Amino acid sequence: MRGWLTLTLGLLAVVIGAVWTVQGLGYVSGSVMTDERLWAVLGPIVALAGLVVIWLGLRSRRRP
Repeated sequence: MRGWLTLTLGLLAVVIGAVWTVQGLGYVSGSVMTDERLWAVLGPIVALAGLVVIWLGLRSRRRP
């Protein structure tokens, strides 16, 4: 059960990071985050952290 939670949280972080990145770069309008450099920097960091969490979740599922 813990593996699925880890994978889900990691995937959620990747998606949120991607959205923050495209908003920060100005590709998605209609938000306070549009064209803000802060979100263009934080987005990839959150997405990368999500990938690390996914990797750790997959590693823990392989152990017997």
